[in-house]
Amino acid sequence: MAPIPELQAMHPTLGISPFVLRHWLLCICCLPIAFSASAQDDDRGYRVAIGDPVPDFELTDLQGRTWSKASLMGQVYILQFTASWCGVCRKEMPHLESRVWQRFQSQGLQLLGVDLDEPAEKVQGLVDDTGVTYPICLDPGGVLFGKVTVPKAGVTRNVVVGADGNIAFLTRLFNEEEFEAMIDVAEALLEEK
Repeated sequence: MAPIPELQAMHPTLGISPFVLRHWLLCICCLPIAFSASAQDDDRGYRVAIGDPVPDFELTDLQGRTWSKASLMGQVYILQFTASWCGVCRKEMPHLESRVWQRFQSQGLQLLGVDLDEPAEKVQGLVDDTGVTYPICLDPGGVLFGKVTVPKAGVTRNVVVGADGNIAFLTRLFNEEEFEAMIDVAEALLEEK
């Protein structure tokens, strides 16, 4: 087999063939694209990441109270995204009530349910069915949900926000190990405060 001239010629400074150099450059240029494509899988449908500032929001709960990023600044809080039709959400909510809200509310943790684009009557039914006592807010049109997730993302998720307004932890679905890790992060943030 005859040698390939492109592979034998060497770049005068780098000491590698132009053929190899072109392929290395192509690979290096494509890395950001490859990582951005896989990032969506890694972050499980989140548009935000740990360390990012939580997006601006203003929500109203079922009792008519208004909650916003500005009003919660300086507090540790969790945004719990939910919907009445979501079976995993219904499973998770009693755990959030007993293992997070009842345990940490006296230490200053605020837990806010954020219902995805449903009328108040339907959301009240969800509250009645699950027995939760933490505030549940309406998210008409899924505006906050859309700031946090990519299009067509699943609902069940929690966003833990530190007193500095930055995201400290993200969950997806209801996984016991991840749920415990979320509790540990929330507890550590409260101790720092």
